[in-house]
Formats: sequence, C-alpha cells, structure tokens
Amino acid sequence: MTTAFFWDERCFWHAGEGYAGTYPLGGHVQPLSAGGLPESPEAKRRLKSLLDVTGLAAELEYRQADPATRVELERVHPADFLNRFKAMSDDGGGELGLRTPFGKGGYETACVSAGLARGALMAVLLGEADNAYALSRPPGHHCLPDWPNGFCLLANIAIAVEAAFAEGLVSRVAVVDWDVHHGNGTEAIFYDRDDVLTISLHQERNYPVDTGDATERGAGAGEGFNLNIPLPPGTGHRGYLEAMERLVLPALDDFAPDVIVVASGYDASIYDPLGRMMAVPDTFRQMTQMVMDSADRLCDGRLVVVHEGGYSDVHVPFCGHAVIETMAGSPVRAVDPMEEVTNKRQPGPAFDAFVTQWIEDLAADL
Repeated sequence: MTTAFFWDERCFWHAGEGYAGTYPLGGHVQPLSAGGLPESPEAKRRLKSLLDVTGLAAELEYRQADPATRVELERVHPADFLNRFKAMSDDGGGELGLRTPFGKGGYETACVSAGLARGALMAVLLGEADNAYALSRPPGHHCLPDWPNGFCLLANIAIAVEAAFAEGLVSRVAVVDWDVHHGNGTEAIFYDRDDVLTISLHQERNYPVDTGDATERGAGAGEGFNLNIPLPPGTGHRGYLEAMERLVLPALDDFAPDVIVVASGYDASIYDPLGRMMAVPDTFRQMTQMVMDSADRLCDGRLVVVHEGGYSDVHVPFCGHAVIETMAGSPVRAVDPMEEVTNKRQPGPAFDAFVTQWIEDLAADL
C-alpha cells in the first residue's frame, strides 16, 4: 500500500494577529504571550515531526504540490473576493471574514494549502497512490465562497473536488467531516448538488452556533445529499464509533462514491480547548479504518484525508499519527502517554446509553 503525504513548510509560516484565543483584542482582552488564534502551526508541525521520530515517515511517500491556480479557485470563489484577498495580502494582511486574520503573503499561503488538498486527491484518482493525506494549513471547511470564517481562508476540499470534476476524474464524491465543528463551508458549496455527498459529525451548536442542524438535508437537486450529525458534548469514543456505524457508513453505501474525502479535524480530542467531545487517538484510528473499509468496498480503496482543525499542540500529533498509520497499514505506533488516564475519563454506561438514544433519534428522523 502506498500512502502519499502532502506537506509544505510554507503552510507552517501562516500567521495572523488581532485575537487572544477566539476573543478579539481590545477593551479588557489582553494579548496572549503565545500569539493570537489557537490555530497555530505547532500542532501540524509537531505531527510531521512525530512521523519522522517514530519512523512512520519512512513508510510514506512525502510529496509536495503546486499551489492552487486562479482558475481552480474561481470554480469555488468569486473573482471579486479573490481580488480583495490578494490585494489585502499584498498590502500587509488583514481580515476579510470572521476569525481569519492573515499576514503579508497570506493569499499565497492559502493557495499552497488548497494545492496540497488538490494534489492529494489527484494523486489518488490518477493511481499514483492508494490513499493520501494532505497536511493543509490554513484549514478550509468553514470558508464560504465569498466569506472566510473560523480560521479558514479558502475552501480547500471544495477546490480539490471541483478540480477533479473539471478533469473528468470523478462523477460522485463523498466528503466525511469529523472535525468537532460543523463543516458549514463545504456544506454550503455543495448544498444544492447531488454529485457530492457531504456528511458532518460535530458537537451540537459549537461553531458555527447557527448551522449544522440534522434537518438541513440539502436543497433542490441536492435534497438528501447533505447529512448533519450533531452530537452532544461528551460523546466520547464509543459514541463516535456508533455514529459512524449507524449513520455515516450506511449513507456512504447508499451513495456509492468514486472517492471518499475526509475532513480530518482533531478538535474532538479529549484535550482540545475548542471542543468537549472526549475522543482519543484510537477513536480516530478506528474511524479511519471504517472509512477505509467503505472505500475498499465502494471505490477501489480511493481515500483522501485533508487536515482541518485541532488545537491541542500536544495531543493532535498522537491523533493524526493514528490516522496516518492506519492509512499506511503500518504497525508503527506513537503511544499516547496519557492513554490510561484518558480511557478512564471516557463516559460511563449511563451517558453511553444517552448517546445511543440520541443517535437512534437522529436515525429515525433521517
């Protein structure tokens, strides 16, 4: 099995100011000594470093990709938005949407990030790799066509998917988003289409607070091709696996895509400051195996994973390593030294039963 790993040092250099965590600076909000937004390079850089230290990197095909082109961007984003983004980037940076500050050259870095997602998808569709992982930064799943949002400056996965359609390499694509936050940008871009199935598992009303309801199933030709799975805070390892088994995998079977793309945020981790979902590295390992099994059954194993959120600089590398080792079919492990503690902190039987009923109610309503 060949697993391609797409990364670029330039993605680690993206930076923005004006925030302390998710609070805008000003008034009584003091700056943080560590910088601005929690979307820092460290979680991603430490993941890449961990792959090197454990030796898993030796089993991957490290690759880079050309930045996304203007033609590729304009399949998703209107020209006037891209012009404003580029002009502000050239002029030293700023902010166009909500919680999306960027510095000089931020436009070019965002194009590199989108290019990694596109490169990973193309490598799989062209048969150059069995599966692929894109260490994209800045992330993309919150970005609307004309409005950056939630650390996301360009819609990385949507840009990649549209490139694949333009090349005639696919006719049906499934996007599974297990970031703790609702994938509202990807949803919005494909909401009225039946050739892209969008699935988002997320903490209910975390971010954005006004999107991600289970009743939002798509519109027009896209009716029924958007699936939101809002889960209660504290869902934990067993709850995530049950949601995958009961809701995600049957939806993939019904849709029968040509390729599965995973928007892989790690902010459902038990140690993440922006989520309350209590997932552990083995949660991500087992969810990855589930989608790999689906891909083997439905689309000759074609699977692409694109990095999204995750804000625990210490825990993200262990969660990401679990995903990548599974994709590569490798016995190499990065053992989480807090595994015994986190396993003891998982929800008990009573809350597990509550989550099971929650998922059953969702299934009944779909």
